Amino acid sequence: MRCAVIVFPGSNCDSDLYKAVNSFEGVDAEYVWYTTENLDAFDLILLPGGFAYGDYLRAGALAARTPVLKALIRAAERGVRVIGICNGFQVLTECGLLPGALQRNSGLHFICDTPLIEVVQDQSSFTSRYQQGELIRLPIAHGEGNYICDELTLRHLQAENRIVFRYASGSNPNGSVDKIAGILNSKGNVLGMMPHPERAMADWMGSSDGRRLFESALNLFPETADAA
Repeated sequence: MRCAVIVFPGSNCDSDLYKAVNSFEGVDAEYVWYTTENLDAFDLILLPGGFAYGDYLRAGALAARTPVLKALIRAAERGVRVIGICNGFQVLTECGLLPGALQRNSGLHFICDTPLIEVVQDQSSFTSRYQQGELIRLPIAHGEGNYICDELTLRHLQAENRIVFRYASGSNPNGSVDKIAGILNSKGNVLGMMPHPERAMADWMGSSDGRRLFESALNLFPETADAA
C-alpha cells in the first residue's frame, strides 16, 4: 500500500507521520510536495500537523489553495482515504472536504496535553480496530482547535454518525461544539481530527493508542498489525 504524506511550507509533523505509517510491514510512505498535481498512485493520503504557510490569513487557508489539494479533492471524490491531523484538519475544512471550521481555542492559549479521547463510533474505515465508547490517550498541540459549525450541520453530523472522536471525562480543552475532536465527511472516507495519533504509536511515547487508527485505515488484519 502506498501512502502520500503531503508537505507544505511550514509542515512540522510530516516526518512523524512518515515514520508512523512506514512502521507497518508492506506499507510504503512517500513525502509529496505541495506543488504535486496528481495523487492517483496512492491508496491513503495524509495531511500532517504544523503551521502550513505560517497559518497566515487563517490556519490552513493558504494550504487549501495549493495544487496538491486539487489532486487530493479528486482522490477523495474517487473514494481514496484521507486523514487530516491538526493543521491537516484545518486544511480539510478550508478546502470544503469537511464541514465547519477551526477557530482559536476558547481560552486563547496554545494547548499541549494528552487528554482522554472517546471513540464515538467504531464502524468507520479509521476506527475499526477500536471499540465504541473506548477511552484512549492521544496528544493534542494546537492554538486553533476549537471546532465550530452551525446547528443544522451539527445535527447532520450526529444523525449520520460522523462524529468519530470526542474529548472525554468532562474535558473540552479548546471549547469545541459537542466536544468534537474528529469528524468524517458524508462518504466516510475523509477524517479530520485534532489529536495526533502519530505521536501515540508505542508505550514509550506515553500511549500506543494511535497505532490502531493507522491499522484501521491501512486495512491491516490484527495478526499483521501485531507483527509490525
